[in-house]
Amino acid sequence: MQLSALFSPDRILLGLRAGNKDALISELARRVARRAGFEAQTIGTALSNRELLGSTGIGRGVALPHARIAGLKHFVALFARLETPIAYEAIDEAPVDLVFLLLIPGESGNEHLAALAAISRLMRDEEIASRLREAKSAPEVSAVLKQSEEGAEEPPR
Repeated sequence: MQLSALFSPDRILLGLRAGNKDALISELARRVARRAGFEAQTIGTALSNRELLGSTGIGRGVALPHARIAGLKHFVALFARLETPIAYEAIDEAPVDLVFLLLIPGESGNEHLAALAAISRLMRDEEIASRLREAKSAPEVSAVLKQSEEGAEEPPR
């Protein structure tokens, strides 16, 4: 599963505002509801229930909220860079500003684990995280993700 395909420019939000984790989850749910074909409340509840199992804040300012949605026909992804980092109960207690949302079909196997692992590995690279934080547009974010998959040196500016 290629991250650049999941997080195409039309699935990238820059400067998203959220005052706290609950507000962020609600806003993300609202933003993906139409694409997913579900009510925002259904998505928000699934994401919140997943967070009750343990925070999806993986550290270094990154969160990977994800949830299975029964009846969802395909993976739905969204990348958001927050205007201001928020407390997220991340494992390192650092505030979060980079968010990779993934909605998973309820009947799906474990394919989503590859995407979550790829994002985790990618975000261990401080240079790539920095580029995502500095990107000025959705296409630039998408280019950073694509080049990271290809092992390229520098995203186009």
